Amino acid sequence: RIQSTKWVSRQRLLYNKGGLNSDRIQELNSIGFIWDCLDHAWNENFDQLSAFKAKNGNDPHNKSLGQWVSQQKVLHKKNALSSDRKQRMNSIGFIWDPHEHEWNAHFNQLCAF
Repeated sequence: RIQSTKWVSRQRLLYNKGGLNSDRIQELNSIGFIWDCLDHAWNENFDQLSAFKAKNGNDPHNKSLGQWVSQQKVLHKKNALSSDRKQRMNSIGFIWDPHEHEWNAHFNQLCAF
């Protein structure tokens, strides 16, 4: 098992350095090989959040997904979230600052009154 883990890491390293031939890349792609674990994990969490929001319409109360959401908010505040990821979060109606969002909603209601 340890040797398999090392082998997988080596394939990722070779791929990132451009040292893996196209046949091997195609073979690994054909079995759904994950080239970037961090990117894959982000996408998995995003998909979970997207499904949760579509069903429930608000932020999750699930502990691990909630922690991920909090981390995205922190990264956004620090301007450390990529524009692609920010755009994807915005595309599902993600609310970056719930307090600001609520204040604006009440203010808009007051103005409409």
